[in-house]
Amino acid sequence: MDLNVLKKKLRKDNPRWVILLIDIIIVFGCYVAFNFLLNSFLGEFDIELMFKQSIVILSVYLISFLSMKTYREIVRHTGLSEAIRIFKTVWLACMILFLITLLVRSTTLKDSIWGEYLRLSYAVVFSHGFFTMVMLVAARVVYRQIYELLFFTKRKSRHVLIFGASRPGLVAYAMLQDDIRSKNKVIAFVEDKPNRVGKNSRGIRILHITDIDQNFVRKNDIDEVIIAVENDNPERLSRVTDHFHNLNIDLKIMQPGRSLLSGGGKRQIRQLRIEDLLGRKPIKLDNPVVEKELRGRTILITGAAGSIGSELARQIAVLPYRKIVLLDQAESALYDVQQTIHTSNPNEAYFIVGDVRDKIFMRRIFEVHRPDVVFHAAAYKHVPLMEANPYEAIWTNVYGSRILADLSMEYNVYKFVMISTDKAVNPTNVMGATKRAAEIYVNSCNEQSDTNFIITRFGNVLGSNGSVIPLFEKQIAKGGPLTLTHQEITRFFMTIPEACQLVLEAGTMGKGGEIFVFDMGKSVKIMDLAKRMIKLKGYRYPQDIDIKIVGLRPGEKIYEELLANNEDTLKTHHPKIMIAKVCTADLLMKRKQINLLCELVERNDDSTEYADFESVRQLKAIVPEFLSQNSVFDQLDK
Repeated sequence: MDLNVLKKKLRKDNPRWVILLIDIIIVFGCYVAFNFLLNSFLGEFDIELMFKQSIVILSVYLISFLSMKTYREIVRHTGLSEAIRIFKTVWLACMILFLITLLVRSTTLKDSIWGEYLRLSYAVVFSHGFFTMVMLVAARVVYRQIYELLFFTKRKSRHVLIFGASRPGLVAYAMLQDDIRSKNKVIAFVEDKPNRVGKNSRGIRILHITDIDQNFVRKNDIDEVIIAVENDNPERLSRVTDHFHNLNIDLKIMQPGRSLLSGGGKRQIRQLRIEDLLGRKPIKLDNPVVEKELRGRTILITGAAGSIGSELARQIAVLPYRKIVLLDQAESALYDVQQTIHTSNPNEAYFIVGDVRDKIFMRRIFEVHRPDVVFHAAAYKHVPLMEANPYEAIWTNVYGSRILADLSMEYNVYKFVMISTDKAVNPTNVMGATKRAAEIYVNSCNEQSDTNFIITRFGNVLGSNGSVIPLFEKQIAKGGPLTLTHQEITRFFMTIPEACQLVLEAGTMGKGGEIFVFDMGKSVKIMDLAKRMIKLKGYRYPQDIDIKIVGLRPGEKIYEELLANNEDTLKTHHPKIMIAKVCTADLLMKRKQINLLCELVERNDDSTEYADFESVRQLKAIVPEFLSQNSVFDQLDK
């Protein structure tokens, strides 16, 4: 037969009945061979009896094959799981034959003509079963080897190192062995724990990470390293990735098993992402009270098309709410959320295009939908832009927040959760100061009504609109350089799901008047983050892609803080969530100042330089710790 014709036949998934027929032939062949071998020693051979008994055996094995569905498997994907299924199938057949023989021998059937055919030898049943199991697995392995020989011999095998010689490493090894689409050869397991080094696992040596150097990589032609450890300690991960990145080896990671439990996902080997190197363990919140708190309530989310608002909407939308209202002024972004979100009650999900600064419009929203819980995520957040447009910053972040807070009191909202930022702490820019002013106003409302006003405060969000990660990715795609404002600049980071879990948790545990902050671990140096991103994309710094220092932008801080100088924290039931102890002595006076500031922006419908300076001057009076940096407004601090 022509080789190309054979390849085409092998590439087709064989019809199930063909696989079943081959398995039956193997069972019959094994039985005949076993009988010939056995009877050559005994000197007795009844060929007619053998064929009649083989009909019984084949019938039982056919039932077993049909029950266990071994014929449905793709033969060329045979691995350990398929071998185990075959073992169970053969064992089931042996047990059925054993029970038939036992039944015949203990009843009058033993003296009938059928008794001779059904009365089998126990030794023959189990010996033949063992022989059959070996041959069934061997046939599949041979088929797989022929298939790989025909289709993959021309492909160069990838030489792989697996970091982690414990159970996750063995799972990664099995996944590589089962992947016939690419040829993978595991050269060694690598460990940083001395007690495992020098031993073998699956016949493969275990080396210490310090043994992997340029000479080893060059000698063994290493293509990639797969990190497979259950303990996803980020500091350890950083050390390991730095070591292999310095050797210019492609890095992949297999997710720890416990990270998949809640999501119901499957193990996979994927490219290492910057989120894996966050600098701390991911924060996990699984509070069943959250669902209970929101069950049967009407929920309003402002800024629902933004990074935080949209993820918050996704997490809430699957809960048993009564009604959910998603509000944003960005039409296209809100449309995208509408198309991708999956809601538990789609008939009561409302997507509304509107502006939180429009008092009449927002009153109509509250009048029609009567929200029980408000998550206020709508805000302007870009520091340099808001420094250049203070009127807009105050109008949205302060005036808009005041409208939402006032309406929440008027319509007896159960809980109001405001999403703030670490830039509100000791602010050096207009954006941060407006968020702090909004915090103050929301806090002051807590004593004015039965509504529980709660504030959450966290740092930068990985992958959010306008964050440094997407910017660096675009710059890398263009070939660089990456632009950095200052060599020593640091930021706190968290993922979008983490941030939204915090908001939901705060909304659940908050009783009103609290400012919740996260223990976000150590702040991340952006220079180090930039270098890691360059390496993760497979480039070298600075040979391939360089980093350019462009200077601090207006209002930008070098270091961010989660607490002000006069603030302390209280512990909560979760070790990663704290409550900031803020001074509330002057809240009523500051509330009046904020009202005056809002009246000022209402009167000034044009953003003149005088109006900007006057509004920022009042903002500094409300937030005395607001000291401008690298800004035209720093003259107001003199």
